[in-house]
Amino acid sequence: MRAVVFGEYGDRSVLHVEERPDPRPGPGEVLVLVQASGVNFIDVYQRTGAYQVPLPAMLGSEGAGTVLSFADDVLGLAPGDRVAWTGVPGSHAEQALVPAERLVPVPEDVSTEQAAALMLQGLTAHYLTHDSYAVRPGSAVLVHAAAGGMGQLITRIVTHLGGRVVATASTPQKRDLATAAGAVHAVPYEDALDAVREVTGGIGVDAVYDGVGKDTFETSLQALRPRGTLVLFGSASGKVPPFDPLRLMTGSYFLTRPTLAHFTASRPELLERAETLFGWVADGIVDAAVTGRYPLDAVAEAYAALEGRQSTGKLLIIP
Repeated sequence: MRAVVFGEYGDRSVLHVEERPDPRPGPGEVLVLVQASGVNFIDVYQRTGAYQVPLPAMLGSEGAGTVLSFADDVLGLAPGDRVAWTGVPGSHAEQALVPAERLVPVPEDVSTEQAAALMLQGLTAHYLTHDSYAVRPGSAVLVHAAAGGMGQLITRIVTHLGGRVVATASTPQKRDLATAAGAVHAVPYEDALDAVREVTGGIGVDAVYDGVGKDTFETSLQALRPRGTLVLFGSASGKVPPFDPLRLMTGSYFLTRPTLAHFTASRPELLERAETLFGWVADGIVDAAVTGRYPLDAVAEAYAALEGRQSTGKLLIIP
């Protein structure tokens, strides 16, 4: 099989596609024919060494496809079943070995591409809006980078739950996408605080969903109402510099830096979130918003689009 591999940390030039032996399932494992694999910033963090992984490493951690075979101790699956996963290394490949407990079934009314596009970002958007800060009818939130795949999902879910979204995006075209996803106000990053004051009557938002990091952190703190919550779930612009926690005392703010693994730690929780997510897809509440498809050999091009913020939705690798 062919897979995307990197043997050292670095920029996109360290990525290459190589032939590898077809994997065989071990205990508790399922061999899947990968039909689509998601392009995500976590892959960038691993490739650059921001998140350390053993080298050489296979790239990609999210995907969907059909079951080829499985170990004797795996129950409840059959060859040809459509499944999806996230958090499994080596997903930018023609085949992937996935622990059976990390697989979720893909229902008939959700396409394989939709499933691959939504596992990481969709499940993340679910716990962000239900657990990190639980959106209620009337909640006001600020969503940074709202035109990206993650931002559009959060905006749609917050709107579905009865909340109001102030969105930031860098261009008029991207701001139109945020508005189409449900934002009540979409503005350039530099106008975020003015928009928050206008929408909330000067009080501040209940929560900020910030996947940008360094470049938006100060604005995010200033946008909060007293006892508001800053949910920092990514660092697309770089890590937030160290700061004095006493700054949180100025508004008794809550700050959290969550990760999906802790919110899908048990199989029942994983299945429950996935079932809700796929139900929203079937009902048209959320959209996978796939805007780019790349073959394995164009993996560097896919990540150039992601890292350069050229994309306005989800990018997929199609092995």
